[in-house]
Parts: sequence; structure tokens; C-alpha cells
Amino acid sequence: MNGVAQQALSKDLASAFLPNRAVSRTAIQILIAVEALLFLLIWWQSPWAVLPRPREVVAALASLWMTQGLGPELWTSFTSNLQAIAITLVISLGLSYLTVLPAWRPVAAAVSKGRFIGLTGLTFLFTLVFGGGHPLKISLLVFGMSVFFVTSMSAVVAAIPKEKFDYARSLRMSEFRVVWEVVVLGTADQAVEVLRQNAAMGWMMLTMVESISRSEGGVGAMLLNQNKHFHLAEVFAIQILILVLGMTQDYGIGLCKRLVCPYSVLTLERQ
Repeated sequence: MNGVAQQALSKDLASAFLPNRAVSRTAIQILIAVEALLFLLIWWQSPWAVLPRPREVVAALASLWMTQGLGPELWTSFTSNLQAIAITLVISLGLSYLTVLPAWRPVAAAVSKGRFIGLTGLTFLFTLVFGGGHPLKISLLVFGMSVFFVTSMSAVVAAIPKEKFDYARSLRMSEFRVVWEVVVLGTADQAVEVLRQNAAMGWMMLTMVESISRSEGGVGAMLLNQNKHFHLAEVFAIQILILVLGMTQDYGIGLCKRLVCPYSVLTLERQ
């Protein structure tokens, strides 16, 4: 790296500590590396002796993967989460888009109020309706994500400016065509972003749901077993693995958004 490039990078790094500045990808990567290193150093030198050190967590992860079936359990959780996300997407987008019909707005509003209800209190009711095992786990996950998805997506639909509807009508579109162009296609990028946020919530809820419905296993059941026996190194290892997988999923959805809806970042100050 020549002197001019070093000077430009230094200026770019300095801009990271000023508000409303856009910095280069290289500067962001350096910042991430430095912050991750600081985090590892603080973790390594933690004054709490009960917390497992990074070396112990790595050894626990290897043991869980090689001898305790962490791989198959992770695959069970991953496929269950994908299935729940797919069902949530269909139900929630359908309800959100139906809010263009006044008759469906109370239904969507009622569903959105379900976000105040805890999943634990619904276990018995969902067991009666869907049975136990896999259907119970998927139904709890779908409910937990759908109530938030409908809330966010209904707000997106309600916030569409009147000018967009008027412009579509000025092109002599029918009302159904207006809904397709303005509501469905016009909010596609925001729908992907809402999906991205709720998919992350799915991983957060998955461990709790799998601790309620344990017949199928999964990382949630394994995490509960390790936590019950106070195996903190194993608990940290599972949590870090879930974090990495969730971040990978989040990055993949974000990448799909940029590929399918490239226009969504054209007007942003920070891209």
C-alpha cells in the first residue's frame, strides 16, 4: 500500500467516528477485525472464573459435533426454522396485503395484538389443535413470527403515500392492478427486510420452542440439557454456532434483497 492509499485509509477510518459519514468497505472490515479482537481479549481476560475461555468453548464445540450429534440436531432446527419462515411468509404477506380491503383490517389488527401473548401459555391450546411433536413446534414458531410480521408489514402497506395510488390510477389501471403494482410490487423490498428481521426472531424463539416440544430434538433441546447440567462451555458453543448460522442466514436474505430489489439502496446515504 503506497503513501497516498495509506493516507486515504487513515482519513476513511477517522471518518468512522464522525456522524453521518459513508466509509469504504476496507475501513469497515478493519473496524470489524479490531472490535472482534478487542472482544476476544476482554473475554480471554474476563475476571469471572466461572465463564469458559475461548479454548474451552472450541473444545466443547468439537466434542458436541463429533460425539454428541450436534450436526444432526442443528440440521433439524435449521429445516424446522425454514419451514416455519415459509409458512409465516405466506400467511403474513397474505393478511398484510388484504388490509387494502376494509373488511380484513380488523382481522390483521387482531392478529398483530397476539405479539403480547407468551408462547408458553399457548402450548396446551396448540397441542389440542395441532397435536404434539413437529406440528406443535412449527405452529408455535409460525405464531410467534407471524404476529410481528403482520404488524410490521401492515404498517408498511398503510404508509404508502396517496400519490402513488393516484399516479397508478392516472395510468388507467384497474384497482386490482393498482394493488399489484403499488402494494405488492411497490413494497417488495420492504417485505424482504421485514422477512429478514422476523427470520432472526425465529432463531431467537426456536431454542425456547424446542425446549417446550422436545420429542424431535434440535439445538434448543440440546442447549436446555447442557444448561441444566451447568456445562457452560457447551452452552457457549451452541449459542455461538446459532449466532454464526443466523448471521449467515441474515446475510443471505440481505444479498437476495440487493439482487431482487437493487433499487432499494439507490437513494440511501449509507449503502
